[in-house]
Amino acid sequence: MAARIYQRPKNAMQSGKARIDEWVLEFEQSEARHADPLMGWTGSGDTQAQVVLTFPSREEAAAYAAKHGIAARVRATPVRHLKLQAYADNFN
Repeated sequence: MAARIYQRPKNAMQSGKARIDEWVLEFEQSEARHADPLMGWTGSGDTQAQVVLTFPSREEAAAYAAKHGIAARVRATPVRHLKLQAYADNFN
């Protein structure tokens, strides 16, 4: 079972920053998806891909993975750059 640990990104559709301090442990797919011949929906028999666990810190997520024998990769959090801009800059 392989998994990845990452920090939840900010939602691009909203200005709030709720839940961005959470760390997520998400299992990678172990089998390929296939199209259902009758309905055409895409699916697979892999139920682990549906499991998403959240933790308050990266260390707790890594400790959980180590305790349960899960091979987890930690993905680094990208640096956030703020573009500070004043309303008056629109008229320069």
